[in-house]
Amino acid sequence: MSLDYFFEPKSVAIVGASREKGKVGYEVTVNMARAGFPGKIYPVNPKAPEIEGLKCYPDLKSIGEVPDLVVIVVPNKFVARVMEECVTVGVKSVVVITAGFKEVGPEGAAMEKELVSIARRGNIRMIGPNCLGIMVPGSKLNASFGCELPKPGVIGYISQSGALLTAIMDLAISNDIGFSALFSIGNKADVNELDVIRALGDDKHTRVVAGYLESIADGDAFVREAEAISQEKPILLMKSGGTSAGSKAASSHTGSLAGGDTVYESAFDRAGVIRCDSIKTQFDFAQAFAYQPLPAGPSVAVITNAGGPGIMAADAIERRGLTFARLSEETEQKLAGVLPSAANIHNPIDVLGDALADRYEAALNIALDDPNVDIILMLLTPQAMTQARETAESIVKVHRARPQKPILACFLGAKQVEAGVKVLKANLIPCYDSPEAAVRTIEAMVDYVRWKNRPKRVVKLFPVNRHRVERIIERHLRRNMREIGEMESKEILEAYGFVTPPGSIATTADQAASIADQLGYPVVMKIWSPDIIHKSDVGGVKVGLNSPTEVRDAFDLMMYRIPQKKPDAQILGVLVQQMCKKGTEVILGMNRDPRFGPLMMFGMGGIFVEVLKDVAFYLAPITGDEARQMLMNTKTYQMLKGVRGREGVDIDAIAEALQRLSQLVTEFPEIQEMDINPFVVGPPGTTPIAVDARISVEPEKK
Repeated sequence: MSLDYFFEPKSVAIVGASREKGKVGYEVTVNMARAGFPGKIYPVNPKAPEIEGLKCYPDLKSIGEVPDLVVIVVPNKFVARVMEECVTVGVKSVVVITAGFKEVGPEGAAMEKELVSIARRGNIRMIGPNCLGIMVPGSKLNASFGCELPKPGVIGYISQSGALLTAIMDLAISNDIGFSALFSIGNKADVNELDVIRALGDDKHTRVVAGYLESIADGDAFVREAEAISQEKPILLMKSGGTSAGSKAASSHTGSLAGGDTVYESAFDRAGVIRCDSIKTQFDFAQAFAYQPLPAGPSVAVITNAGGPGIMAADAIERRGLTFARLSEETEQKLAGVLPSAANIHNPIDVLGDALADRYEAALNIALDDPNVDIILMLLTPQAMTQARETAESIVKVHRARPQKPILACFLGAKQVEAGVKVLKANLIPCYDSPEAAVRTIEAMVDYVRWKNRPKRVVKLFPVNRHRVERIIERHLRRNMREIGEMESKEILEAYGFVTPPGSIATTADQAASIADQLGYPVVMKIWSPDIIHKSDVGGVKVGLNSPTEVRDAFDLMMYRIPQKKPDAQILGVLVQQMCKKGTEVILGMNRDPRFGPLMMFGMGGIFVEVLKDVAFYLAPITGDEARQMLMNTKTYQMLKGVRGREGVDIDAIAEALQRLSQLVTEFPEIQEMDINPFVVGPPGTTPIAVDARISVEPEKK
């Protein structure tokens, strides 16, 4: 059902309106009136004839018409009764500001569940409970107990925290930032973050979707919907509430490394959502996205009246992976013709400390002509002769005449540049308090453009033996076994096209030696126990065994020492397998998140994976390009490619392995965690080997 009535209601009823100042019911009523709401306002209070000149009604039925929107601010024990009245009257949109529901405990949760049941029965969309309310400046709607209504703008905002939203509004008003709509969703019992983001995505008055979230209800739907919306409008989110508590209980390397926040980073990357680490950063980004065109590329030109800030900007541009624009010879000749001989005609363009507005304007026009320039950053420091206001007016004039390329400004200082900053803000030119903040914003814009222009996602499906995997998983679940041992884990991998080293299980020293003779030396011996996951920790791995004697000795030693270290472990024998040729050890893994699904991992492997923590994550299913990007996101990617005469490894083979693993965990939701560690990969053209593997399973949740 649409959320249209939350954006443009023609009539609003406030149930629980109060005459007592300081009460929420009073503040909501007064805010509605002060905002100049052009529609009808119906305060509902059976004990008051009027509130601030507005006629009161004893109940919703007595109003005589169906309000487009009802705001409920009665005590929590009466909210259900009011919701029932909304159903009877035919109301379709409700905001429950009242607190005291699931946020306070089981009793409140039961009351909240009842509200949802009533809303569903009456086909009502309900925001809240436990929220600040909603504001739509363009409709002069302030159905909240927040501060004054911000000015109309093109930024739509959603917040799970009402208190934070009041601070954001106060900052926005002081910084002259406008909004298309602001939604406080509180406990999101019915209308959740995705509903509002979807509505803002469809809203013709909204160019940028921004918000603060603490949780996401349906991860898979969020990624799918946000990805579609991001293609048309940027989504800028602050996300808090990440925790590592879940990783502490994980048994796999992947699970322990996939901290509570990692999956959100991966989900946002997939969906094109731009994550902001503070309110300031969010405002910085939002103003640029709202009022400037997107850059065609990453090349930045800097115009400054001082060398120091220009160098600061240049350093920030390089650190952020942007391109410092190389000005054409024609551009430099034009600059030389209008600037003093002491000026720098290369990038950064230094117009010198005595530059007046006309010199800035001339340099800006010339830089805009250069096809090598995608973005321009205007820096100004206050010298005795600096014309801050006039320079700002010149920037505005040029941008209006030539709006094709983004122009960002950074006027350093305070009182002496205040007039110029006001001119820029009033005319929607983003102005920043430091070169670094401006460059960080440029980086966000460039990254967003790259995301929008990415190749179409095509997930490759490989021919596999699903039936073989089904049998293994079903057998384990039937026996209530959650950990799949190494041998059967490798069977699963082989069914999906992985190559594993040959080997067999031995239960005696002589049997182990016989297997080794058949395989050929050297061999590796590993303890075989469903209760021992990390075998190296208990001395359960012996490598480079070169003779039957060494194999027997290793077997006897394991059978003697490991029961002492793990007395409760069921030891079934040892795995004797052929030792792989030398290569680079990497790890491939997956941890299934309950909200977002399978989270893929790649990193440098072996026993030090959790020490080095040089890993990258991505949500499955992944494409070939995304698999290669995972490799590139690690610090050791250059080593994989080959450095200082060392031959690189087969990057495409690793990327294919990640895609095969992605297909496996997507097709079998029972798989909760898995590691292939080490996955030994050699030079291009060689066959990578899945040396060790472990898988944990759970019944699929319906």
